[in-house]
Amino acid sequence: MKENLFIENLKQSTGMRFFLYLIILLISSIIGIAIAFPLMTAGDMGLKIGQGISSIMMFVVPPIVYYFITRKEQQMQALGLRRPDHPWWLILIGAAVIFVSVPVTTTLTTWNESMSLGGALSQLEKLLKELEETAQAATEKMLNVNTIGGLLLNLLIIALIPAVGEELTFRGVLQQSLTRKMNPHLAIFLSAAIFSFIHFQFYGFLPRLFLGVLLGYMFYITNSLWASMLMHFLNNGTAVVLYYLSNKGIIEDAEHFGETQNVWILFASALLTSGLIVFSLAKAQPNVQRD
Repeated sequence: MKENLFIENLKQSTGMRFFLYLIILLISSIIGIAIAFPLMTAGDMGLKIGQGISSIMMFVVPPIVYYFITRKEQQMQALGLRRPDHPWWLILIGAAVIFVSVPVTTTLTTWNESMSLGGALSQLEKLLKELEETAQAATEKMLNVNTIGGLLLNLLIIALIPAVGEELTFRGVLQQSLTRKMNPHLAIFLSAAIFSFIHFQFYGFLPRLFLGVLLGYMFYITNSLWASMLMHFLNNGTAVVLYYLSNKGIIEDAEHFGETQNVWILFASALLTSGLIVFSLAKAQPNVQRD
């Protein structure tokens, strides 16, 4: 009886649920760091394995544990791992959105990288750039592979695990929780902003925010994390493959692949991206998601 009362209180109190999630996240992250740190100092392979373990313990484990504590049954379905409410081919539209939006994404990246705080914020700008360069160097070190084995490992560590974990956390837990409290469109943008902020990369905030919005809408439309997970994996996986092709000398510049200054291409990209999302919304007419 006491256990049932505790669960009911958790369901009713947003504050209690938030506090519980933070505790789970903290414990899981500490365990992850304890396991991953020795590996991350043991060469490139250890760095990748440690990164994978850290991502799992930070983004995959907490949402699952949280839902198993706060839900009596169908925990995975409540988290978002359920069949789409609407035609399965809407998932394919989500996949198409990732590719047609590339010119918009790369343009946002260029704009973001060119931003200058200046003035009183010059020291903050210097710190942000140093952090960005450190993160970029670590990422490029992990992406510096030219073998099929290295490519497959990167697809697992850099593409698949973050796609699963971040969707469980930011769409499965955060967006669903926010949707219960506010307009679903506002919830999508707010969860996308938090998703982007948590990466602590100011000069990548805008393109990541844009990605978060696309992922949020596809989750809202299909009511299933499988759609946003696929999109997230395609986004990350495309970058992994492009760096592999660049390392093999097949393409010249993986980082700026797809970048264009052609206004008509940008316009077409923005129009197709927004058009596919609007079409999917009209086709699905999704209900407010449950938490």
